Amino acid sequence: MDLARLHHMANQIARNFAVQGDEAAIVATLDHLKLFWDPRMKAAILAGDRSGLEPIAQAAVERVAGIQK
Repeated sequence: MDLARLHHMANQIARNFAVQGDEAAIVATLDHLKLFWDPRMKAAILAGDRSGLEPIAQAAVERVAGIQK
């Protein structure tokens, strides 16, 4: 998958949850990634450069990385 597209999608998800506050938004974004992204999408975003992610999305992806180990 295209990394820029994955970043765009993760950032959109995070922005939708941002009104809940940072921690709740991170957890909600993490839950969304775990439930709805297929393993190839998660693997691609974990393997790539994460500098295109906004803070909430980046924190959620970092937590996905911790779960995947």
